[in-house]
Amino acid sequence: MNVMNQMAARKEKGFTLIELVMVIVILGILAAFALPRFADLGGEARQASIEGARGAVKSASAIAHSAWLAGGSSGDVDLEGETIEMSNDGYPLTEPVDGDNGGIIEAAQLDANDYTLDTDTDNELTVELGACSFTYTDSDGETTAVNIPDGGC
Repeated sequence: MNVMNQMAARKEKGFTLIELVMVIVILGILAAFALPRFADLGGEARQASIEGARGAVKSASAIAHSAWLAGGSSGDVDLEGETIEMSNDGYPLTEPVDGDNGGIIEAAQLDANDYTLDTDTDNELTVELGACSFTYTDSDGETTAVNIPDGGC
């Protein structure tokens, strides 16, 4: 009996080489299935960012229009210390005529460091981030338009 106790005491505890290889193989298989799920996080982040900017433009347009109505339906409006130049219909202009005033870019607090802001076209602002974009169009007499093309980004 004493010999048996000595043999049991000498037996070391640990993992065999086969057990370690099997764990590595299982982890490799799990990683192969999980990696494609997380591979395109950048595209989803861009889409979420452009959706946030779109929401900011829609909200700023509605808030500025409400302030314009509350202020007597004429002139420019003041939003958080920034004078926003309005169209005759009471919506923020894409590009203000007066260089001292702001338009929808200032009203929505969009930053040119975050997005490509293109106002080359008359009465239109295109906000781009990678392949994602949307367009804000000045008032046509009844409403402003904020459009995101079908298909998202």
